[in-house]
Parts: sequence; C-alpha cells; structure tokens
Amino acid sequence: MSEESNYDRRRFLGAAAMTIAATKLVMSDAAHAQSSTTTAADATTMRPGTHTSFGPLKQIDAGLLNVGYAEAGPPDRPPVILLHGWPYDIHSYVEVAPLLASAGYRVVVPYLRGYGTTRFLSSDTFRNGQPSALAVDIIALMDALNIEKATLAGFDWGARTVNIIAALWPERCKAMVSVSGYLIGSQASGKMPLPPKNELEWWYQYYFATERGRAGYDQYRHDFAKLIWQLASPQWHFDAATFDRSASSFDNPDHVAIVIHNLIKVNPRLCRGTPKV
Repeated sequence: MSEESNYDRRRFLGAAAMTIAATKLVMSDAAHAQSSTTTAADATTMRPGTHTSFGPLKQIDAGLLNVGYAEAGPPDRPPVILLHGWPYDIHSYVEVAPLLASAGYRVVVPYLRGYGTTRFLSSDTFRNGQPSALAVDIIALMDALNIEKATLAGFDWGARTVNIIAALWPERCKAMVSVSGYLIGSQASGKMPLPPKNELEWWYQYYFATERGRAGYDQYRHDFAKLIWQLASPQWHFDAATFDRSASSFDNPDHVAIVIHNLIKVNPRLCRGTPKV
C-alpha cells in the first residue's frame, strides 16, 4: 500500500470513528430528552411527506441581522440548530425538525443571511458572504435566543458554518453533524488547478466572476437554483411545489450580493486574497 493510500485510509477511518461517536452522543441525548408521552418509535414511524411546511416563522434581532427562523419542540429542551446551504433554504429540514422535536429537542432552523425573511438591520452594512461572517451570525443568534451550547448540523454552506463554529467556538458546540464537502478548506490548495473534468463542475463560479454572470443570476435565480438541484442530486425527483417553497427565499433583496460574494470573493480559485470580516 502506498504512503498516500495509507494516509487516505487512516483519514477515512478516523472520520468514520468520529461520525460514530457523534451519532452515539446524539442518540444518548435523545434518550434522556424524551418526554413521558413521546417515544423514539413515534418519531421513526412518521411517513415521508407528512410535513411540508413549518408553523408561523419567528423573527429576532441578532448581531447585524433580523433573523427569520422556524422553531419546533419544547423551549426548555436541548437545542439543535439546523443550517441550510445554497441554493436551498429552511425547508430542507421541514421533515427533520418534527422528528427531532418528537425526540425531545428544541429545534431552531434559521434563514442564513441573504435568504428568506432574514434582513440586515442597516442598509449601510457590507453584504459579506464570507464563511466566517455566517458563523458569527449563528453565534449572535444563539446569544439572542439565550442558547449557551447546541448541537449544530448543516450541509453545504451550513456544513462549513458549523465546522467554523466548532473550530473557533468549541464551547458553544455540544456536537456537530456536517454533510457535504465544504468543510474548512485550504486557501493554498484551492489555488491548485484540477483536471478539466473536475474544473467543469465549478463552471458557475467562473460565470459568477463576470458582470454577465451576476446579472444572469439576478435575473434567473430561480432557474439557476433548479438547475443546481438537478445537477447536484440527479436521482432526486422533486416536484414543482417542493422547489417553489424554497425558491421564494431567493427573492431576498440581499440574496444575489451574498451569494456572489460567498462564491467568488472568498473562492481561492478565483481570487488572490480573502476579505476580512
């Protein structure tokens, strides 16, 4: 076995071990958190498609934002914060939230900056899409909701955000579930060229680096999001209603600015420097 292969194997096994440990921790918390009237079996027997919407959304001032969020479960139970990615929104968790609430958790699902009902408190604030800025948003939200420590979970942008929080504010992170490949990347390695087939997968980031791309995303943001859904999850046969309930969150007035800044200004493939928060 080559040294490189051996390293990859060790890295995979280490990641698998951490995943198992985190899963056991969450399952243990769930067992202790359940109320006397709700059992784990109740949660696992819920049928897919049963939940298609959240209850009335809430709004709260937190840091630079007035954050829109969905909440489920008893407010005095262990908190779980679920973070969506791009181009998705809180409805990615519309069926997950009631399962966790039934297991005895307080579930908070916020719109990230630039999505849904989340708004900047000041028109003068720079529309920063930097990953660390999103992490600061969630810390501010936790402070506003009086949440000292939470289980943090996310995918895509959300995965990267919970990774950053776990690294910079470990005392605020009880456990972490991180899905997809963003994680905390190396700016240096990100500048290295990839084979043409792999570079092709980043086509939209090169497109967004042009004024034509910015204008195109602004004009066709719904069509663009639908295309990404289809390319990223080719086996996912979503219907129009499923897409439309998330697509409305892209009409946020700051959405295009945040997305372009996130994908271009902080992408090592397309820039030489990274802006400060």
